[in-house]
Amino acid sequence: MTTFEEQTTVHVFRDDALGEHDAVGLAEAIRRGEVSAAEAARDAAARVRDADALLHAVQTHVDAPAPAPAAGGAFAGVPTFVKDNTDYAGLPTGHGSAAFTPRAARRHAPFTRQFLSTGVTVLGKTRLPEFGFSPTTEYEGAEPVRNPWHTGHSAGGSSGGSAALVAAGAVPFAHANDGGGSIRIPAACCGLVGLKPTRGRVVPNAQGRQLPLDIVSDGIVSRTVRDSAAFLAAAEAHWRNPKLPPVGPPAEGPSGRRLRIGLLLDSPGGVTTDGPTREAVTATATVLEGLGHTVQPVELAMDPRFTEDFLTYWGLLSFLLGVTGRTLGSDFDRHRMDGLSRGLRETYTAKWRTTPGVVRRLRRTRVAYAAAFRGLDLVLSPVLAHTTPPLGHLSPAVPYETLLERILAYVAFTPVNNVVGTPSLSLPAPTATPDGLPVGVMFSARPGHERTLLDVAFALEADRPFRRPTDVPPLRP
Repeated sequence: MTTFEEQTTVHVFRDDALGEHDAVGLAEAIRRGEVSAAEAARDAAARVRDADALLHAVQTHVDAPAPAPAAGGAFAGVPTFVKDNTDYAGLPTGHGSAAFTPRAARRHAPFTRQFLSTGVTVLGKTRLPEFGFSPTTEYEGAEPVRNPWHTGHSAGGSSGGSAALVAAGAVPFAHANDGGGSIRIPAACCGLVGLKPTRGRVVPNAQGRQLPLDIVSDGIVSRTVRDSAAFLAAAEAHWRNPKLPPVGPPAEGPSGRRLRIGLLLDSPGGVTTDGPTREAVTATATVLEGLGHTVQPVELAMDPRFTEDFLTYWGLLSFLLGVTGRTLGSDFDRHRMDGLSRGLRETYTAKWRTTPGVVRRLRRTRVAYAAAFRGLDLVLSPVLAHTTPPLGHLSPAVPYETLLERILAYVAFTPVNNVVGTPSLSLPAPTATPDGLPVGVMFSARPGHERTLLDVAFALEADRPFRRPTDVPPLRP
């Protein structure tokens, strides 16, 4: 008999209170009285324990989870997790770092309050790479977060812990945030829906609003489009940015509107997409044309210094953490930050005088982005330039220069949306890698046009429902 430890594909879907439900379906079952919130929390906790034994996705468990204090809420009683770079009162916030000893947060972060307003039950916090800098959730001295589709591969980053739990069926959705692709990358690696909202769509991220250019957006990773749509609508019920068009009632399916979609196969920065990823994007374009949409090639004429500028800005973030780290813990030691964080900091230290020009040029990226959208509703591209790598390829233990070269050859599409502040969505492609791993495709839109992204996502999901990592029998307690 195959043991759980020997399995290379992990899922915990089974016949319990959660069943096969997504978050919308589970919330409806709770409202109808078919299951209780307590039963859902109990069974999700059991699933999490079983999955986490191999995936190592959880940072902190809540001993006695309590339902959110919201009166009802769209997701009343739905179990979930908060990413461990966001304060949840009473739980430590470790940011994935060994550079300090985290202390319990005294209050919820603003986004945590918005998250809880939807009625969810928080079961704990998920792991991330140090300070969310890496596109994989790996460490120098700890177990990596493993991909449920194949435990020898990366679950992506920085929201890798959340994505692994959701893809494995432990919870229907989980909190994620995105400063350079950290919602969309793990969604692509784990075969999930990952929507990075427009800058300002949800309450400002506590870290991002202190930056000269706020590149961070909070959201979720989910298994279904309707969960992502319903979450955005539920979050807006708590707080809505009056400067953006309202999301409105949750979308429930494609509108039938015919869209004009640009096709971008290779990175504007000159990185060539690998074969399986290119095939996934072109297959998606074919499906879209079959659904009546128009797809045409598009160019995004970026400043040739964009990649270098984003790298410098990325280094600025590590530098600032090295300077202000004692606010996280009195024993903070920047020398204990991992190799990627140290390398980024040193990169910035050598270029700090260029900061004003870097920020100025990054802000001007919106001009090139807007020009690419003339006559278009969306742009279709890869999420990543190549398929999900095996664990170790992007480990922070890899020498910095080699690691940086590998990251830049991988994360070649997502940062533009963070810089411009535009919404962007990762979806599972209709094709997979030769060994069955999912491949993500990305849709990008104008600011405030999340509904257009969701419209095309509903259409693709209806045409070909997304796969799950259910190739092996479910793990039984």
